[in-house]
Amino acid sequence: MEIIERLPSKLHYPNPVVTIGNFDGVHRGHQKVFRRVVEKAAEINGTPIAVTFTPHPVRVLAPERGLKMITTPEEKRELIARLGIKVLICITFDKSFSHLTPDDFIRELLVEKIGAHWVIVGHSYSFGKGKKGTTAMLRARGKKYGFRVSVVRYAQLYGEKVSSSRVRSTLLRGRVCEAACMLGRAYHIEGTVVKGAGRGGPLLHTPTANLSTAHELIPKEGVYAVRVSLKGRTHRSASVSSPPPPPGGEVFDGVASIGKNPTFPEGVMSYEVHLFDFNRDIVGKSLRVHFIDRIRDEKKFSGIPELQEHIGRDIAAARAILDRKKVPLFR
Repeated sequence: MEIIERLPSKLHYPNPVVTIGNFDGVHRGHQKVFRRVVEKAAEINGTPIAVTFTPHPVRVLAPERGLKMITTPEEKRELIARLGIKVLICITFDKSFSHLTPDDFIRELLVEKIGAHWVIVGHSYSFGKGKKGTTAMLRARGKKYGFRVSVVRYAQLYGEKVSSSRVRSTLLRGRVCEAACMLGRAYHIEGTVVKGAGRGGPLLHTPTANLSTAHELIPKEGVYAVRVSLKGRTHRSASVSSPPPPPGGEVFDGVASIGKNPTFPEGVMSYEVHLFDFNRDIVGKSLRVHFIDRIRDEKKFSGIPELQEHIGRDIAAARAILDRKKVPLFR
């Protein structure tokens, strides 16, 4: 996929089929639109193109909301590429761009710069200053400028619209199964393994990997059944042969804890994961933690024995969940 971050005065692609949006999370609703774009481009020998914005407009127009992104920019690009989009235009969203009227948005961006042949958007799409541009306006201007417009009905789950805001809300409540249904894959966070407090192995007899992550949206504090994909080769014992890892990295089952470890006095937020049947040194390595299901809330225990007992229960629960749930992963 070609990525354009500085849009020239005129692009030259055959029969551009264009969609526009923020696409945070690249959820099932977005996927439905992208599939239509790719299908239409194939029908008319055109080029499937997506236009997105960075940063998210809310961060410019309402920074006080503290909007947390579902996907990193790199992940969003990879997910869009996997859906068959050939060109991704990343427009810098600033106050100046936010003042562009709907008519100017259509004329300057879609017509003059991209040369849109077909525009495909979601059912509730709005654009331009004050979001006053509507799909009806888009259709009317399409007749004027010579491009066609298709509007894709939103995806639904449990009778409600799938949206990025709904995915965020669901994750913040710990409902990772529902989030996975909307995303079409397990939600994940990615980061680097760092040294922790050192209690997992020596004290609790359950070694954990402590994750430092730049991901903004972390599921609600608690314990989760997870799958973990490791990136690249990791150190093994010299006596064990080490075949090259598969392209998407190796995947292990595990249990993750998000929270402040209330049984201990530090009170520092941490992201820890215990990988089943695993004994490698992965400090400094990159991994992705894919959340499959929630096991329980975070809890303060009376001491080490009670904590160890519950860790054993959590591991058993996670194994049972992972045995029966096969959720697609982003690898």
